[in-house]
Amino acid sequence: MASVTVAEAHGHADHAHETNTGISNNKLAMWLFLGSECLLFGGLITTYLVYKTPLPGQKGPKEVFDIGFTSVSSFVLLMSSLTMVLGHSAIERGDHYRTRLWLTATASLGAVFLSGQIYEFTAFVKEGMGYTSSRFSSAFYTLTGFHGVHVTVGIIMLVSLILLSIRGKLPTERAETVEIVGLYWHFVDIVWVLIFAVVYLIPVGAPV
Repeated sequence: MASVTVAEAHGHADHAHETNTGISNNKLAMWLFLGSECLLFGGLITTYLVYKTPLPGQKGPKEVFDIGFTSVSSFVLLMSSLTMVLGHSAIERGDHYRTRLWLTATASLGAVFLSGQIYEFTAFVKEGMGYTSSRFSSAFYTLTGFHGVHVTVGIIMLVSLILLSIRGKLPTERAETVEIVGLYWHFVDIVWVLIFAVVYLIPVGAPV
């Protein structure tokens, strides 16, 4: 009788962490946060589209963009989504070594992408396209810079998970924590695909 009572108590404890949607409060909070982020990036992308055409005499995308280099950086970031999925799958199987391995790979790929973005920004500044050089450059740096900040936050979250796993504080029962961080990381990747298409692939003057 006592064992039944304990089991029921555990059952009630588990459901206490769920919402009416059937998912946990933490996961729901992440989805709500990502929804607000959609509004943020939607506003930034719209602003860029309004100001993407440089004024006469100002440098524009055609003069400074290196689409080949950015395409490679984009591929690196997209590959990090795959390693993130593998990391989540590993912890669900209880394979903590591979969890750390794939999370480290994800953070490393994100760092490579950030390094490429910093290199690209440096090259643009040398070409004379500073943040305040034109309305186009201001919109460009604001949009891509905000995305870079989000990638940085994601890397910090991944490193935190790796450290927790090393200390034995990320058991299989907490696989949802990795999943939630994965949701954020996939969102960052998807947003970059949209930014890459809008900023680098749509030519200046094209209808939007």
